[in-house]
Amino acid sequence: MTKKILTGLFFGSFNPVHIGHIAIAGYMTEYAGIEQIWFVVSPQNPLKKKETLLAGRQRLYMVELAIEGIERFRACDIEFKLPIPSYTIDTLTYLSEKYPANEFALIMGEDNLYTLHKWKNAGEFIKNHRIFVYPRRKTIRPQNSLLHNLLSNSKITFVNAPLIEISGTFIRKGIKERKDMSYFLHPAVWKYIKEMHFYET
Repeated sequence: MTKKILTGLFFGSFNPVHIGHIAIAGYMTEYAGIEQIWFVVSPQNPLKKKETLLAGRQRLYMVELAIEGIERFRACDIEFKLPIPSYTIDTLTYLSEKYPANEFALIMGEDNLYTLHKWKNAGEFIKNHRIFVYPRRKTIRPQNSLLHNLLSNSKITFVNAPLIEISGTFIRKGIKERKDMSYFLHPAVWKYIKEMHFYET
């Protein structure tokens, strides 16, 4: 049997994609044994408010700018083609059928791990897909029996990646306050944000 390509799905709104995302993805390929990273741009996270989101194609384009030339990274727009709101279980099912040569795993922050009991059909996808978790500061695991049972049946790898405190919220707030946020973004992404006047109001 041909060995499948271990492919990490890095889900996010990427609003905007920043150097923290790229650093985490790089750590996963260099230290966690993941062969490819697909940045799955979410049109709408069911657990997040929609008001602050740029259009999906604009966020996808920024990801493409940020990862250009990195062979192991790929921007993925699959969730734009699925019903909204998008659910991880549906995306995994679709990708697994369309790309049988890939073994898809989830990449998520420790904070998101502890919300698994709120995800649609979480018990189904954790049986079939590995989860790679990177640390978040001051994350507290809630005492929830459903969550405990889910995690007990999961194939979870905690990856000792560097703590990265950069967030899209921090960057958007800085831009609105007229700060120079170029230090936290790929130069091409920063140039595009400035040209389009994103996040300024």
